[in-house]
Amino acid sequence: MIALLAPGQGSQTPGMLAPWLDGREGSDAAAETLARWSADTGLDLRRLGTTADADEIKDTAVTQPLVVATALLAAARLGERTALPAAAPVAGHSVGELAAAAVAGVLSPDAAVSLAAVRGREMAAACALEPTGMSAVLGGKPDEVLAKLAELGLDPANRNGAGQVVAAGPLETLEALAAAPPERARVIPLPVAGAFHTRFMAPAEDAMRRHAESVTAADPARPLLSNADGDVVTGGAEALRRLVAQVTRPVRWDSCMARLRELGVTAVIELPPAGTLVGLVKRELKGTATLALKTPDDLDKAVALITEHAGADT
Repeated sequence: MIALLAPGQGSQTPGMLAPWLDGREGSDAAAETLARWSADTGLDLRRLGTTADADEIKDTAVTQPLVVATALLAAARLGERTALPAAAPVAGHSVGELAAAAVAGVLSPDAAVSLAAVRGREMAAACALEPTGMSAVLGGKPDEVLAKLAELGLDPANRNGAGQVVAAGPLETLEALAAAPPERARVIPLPVAGAFHTRFMAPAEDAMRRHAESVTAADPARPLLSNADGDVVTGGAEALRRLVAQVTRPVRWDSCMARLRELGVTAVIELPPAGTLVGLVKRELKGTATLALKTPDDLDKAVALITEHAGADT
């Protein structure tokens, strides 16, 4: 069984769109699609994804629609080469869940990028209201790490599995965590604008909910895993509700990986900007074949992996 994964914020790299717009077959359609998304979001996604530097694309308002757009352009190119089995699950990390929802048929690609732009813009605005941040907690015993965060009043915003928890909350409290970390754990501050996936993002959730009222959501055409708990979402309205609520709720990527195991997944392909999620899968789901789809040069490998791990339902 093959699964398709979509990464979230933090995976972006300068020039990540360039390989998908470099004049190869399919690039004209990609350029037209990107121009439409740029007009809809008010962002020059082509420039941002090809020539902008790292500082410019780390802006939350830019990063989120850019990451989703990159993933969906690559998914479209992959779909031109081969059909993903109907039973193949899809999952996305944080804002990547919007790209996953589009691959699953819940959202149109246009709607996914539009929601990502609203999400990024409003989360950036929410971050400006109060000095908050996020820190990765690596290692330590999971129960002790979570207990320490609860003691300090911090939220486990991302539970990524493979010994990774991301703490979020006020900057001064994160500094206290770094000064006295859980036993055998390291605390690494993350270069993000604020405490994503916590109560501090409530204004962004409200804005997304208002925008979502104009979005049409269909029932998933393939298994879509939810960041909330790793469950397979079966209804379009429920999927959209979860996508909106996700802004203030923890990302349970550990639960998503556990569900991939339960579903019998033997291989995963991570859409660009790829690398982070296959790294987690390698550590948590040992023996699972992985492919980070970074450029069109990787498409042949992706097609071969899909063919090899398609399962009974093709």
